[in-house]
Amino acid sequence: MPLLHRSTLPALCLSLLFTSTFCVQAADTAPATAEKPPERQPLPERSQEEASALERQLPPQEQQQLQAGDESFLALWKPANSAEPQGLVIIVPGAGETADWPQAIGPLRQKLPDAAWGSLSLSLPDLSLDTLPPRVMQAPDAAVDTSSKDASSAAPKPIEQAASAEAEGTDPVVVPGVDEQDKTDATRIFARIDAAVAYAQTQNARSVVLLGHGTGAWWAARYLSEKQPAQVQKFVMVAAQTPVGRQPDLQQLVPALKLATADVFYQDSALASKLALERGQASKRLKNDNYKQVSLKTIPGNSAAAQEQLYRRIRGWLSPQNSAS
Repeated sequence: MPLLHRSTLPALCLSLLFTSTFCVQAADTAPATAEKPPERQPLPERSQEEASALERQLPPQEQQQLQAGDESFLALWKPANSAEPQGLVIIVPGAGETADWPQAIGPLRQKLPDAAWGSLSLSLPDLSLDTLPPRVMQAPDAAVDTSSKDASSAAPKPIEQAASAEAEGTDPVVVPGVDEQDKTDATRIFARIDAAVAYAQTQNARSVVLLGHGTGAWWAARYLSEKQPAQVQKFVMVAAQTPVGRQPDLQQLVPALKLATADVFYQDSALASKLALERGQASKRLKNDNYKQVSLKTIPGNSAAAQEQLYRRIRGWLSPQNSAS
């Protein structure tokens, strides 16, 4: 027995050694099962964060959650302060503006109910096209100071100047993918305006007016041009701008609209006056008697007076019979 044990011991040790070596190699060569990193949730849109801030700040009775396709959005609602409302004004803010923006948007939504008009101010989604490099015109060579080593001297014109160049008929650089993203933006914004028009119908509004400020005026005009909703009877645009990279521009859109239109612009701006003149001339060529221009002067240093002036002119156009009150 001891002899047999001594003879089998080396073989047993060798077997254990091979088994241990194989297990180590198998462990080294086995594929690592790395844990999948948790999926990062998409960041909320800036417009969503701004709408959430308004929800915290404003009375709940002014807030309406409307449904546009598969997404809900905040609209600010104030009924007319009258037993016989004239109708409802749907307010479309411009780029970077909220449903309660202190210039034009907020003051008008607060003041119009005193003129017997309900107000419904919309929150617009972030625009995908506006995150792309803008279609800009470079400054003419003669206007560039080539002696300067500052890189900013060769930078493109600001967005406002680019928009001006586009409005003046120049040919900006085309950004790839614009058409598809433009369709996406239009679908989302049109769905929100549709939801607002549907809400106006639930309020039995006698008349529905679409009012756009800044680039919001362009979106409203495009909506009216493409969808031609029978429920909307009037259109007001205030300090209207064509967004950079969008077509067609306001010079083409607005004069061809069939419904009553008030084009409110500030005559202190040479560009605004020039573009308003072009729209007026185009409307005459089309024999559009429904188009009317309202020129205002800026009131520097007195925002309250400026907003009151804007409100009174719009009120006078919406309800001429009550404009003296």
